[in-house]
Amino acid sequence: MSGLLATAGSNSSTSINFQLVKYTAGLVSDHQTKLLELASYEIPMYRADLEKASGIPEVIKALQQRFQQCSGMILSVNEHNGNPSAFFKNILDWLSRSDRNFLSETPVFLMSTSGGRRAGQSSRSVVEQMLPRFGGQVISTFSLPQYYENFDPESGITDPGLASLHREQLNEFLKAL
Repeated sequence: MSGLLATAGSNSSTSINFQLVKYTAGLVSDHQTKLLELASYEIPMYRADLEKASGIPEVIKALQQRFQQCSGMILSVNEHNGNPSAFFKNILDWLSRSDRNFLSETPVFLMSTSGGRRAGQSSRSVVEQMLPRFGGQVISTFSLPQYYENFDPESGITDPGLASLHREQLNEFLKAL
């Protein structure tokens, strides 16, 4: 197994969830951590007809290999209408078609953020229920509310209470590795 994989379930080039992931990965010193920007991947929308005609796309096979080789995952998910983005759900759909247990016993630190007060908690909760179906073990969770008021790209989480809670949840995840 290689080190930790840190990614966000967003296809936005300006993803605030990816910014939270990069900040979080930067706090990890005892493990090699690789950032994976899913927004740079071109992934076709899953269709059974497409799978039957062409099989699993090479991009999904490459992602599956990266997911399976990591010793733990830092993941932050965005929210569209109370759910994970169609982009991220599509990736999960493809990966589960390739190998239903693609996260086989992988520890996960699951996060979310948004510009609002609920911090993408609905999406995070949906994904928290989904990941165990694929073998993932959600060790700890964190949601950062009001991203634009509580996060600075240079210094990270600016609210001391939220920064402390984030660090506690990250440490809980790291202890499980």
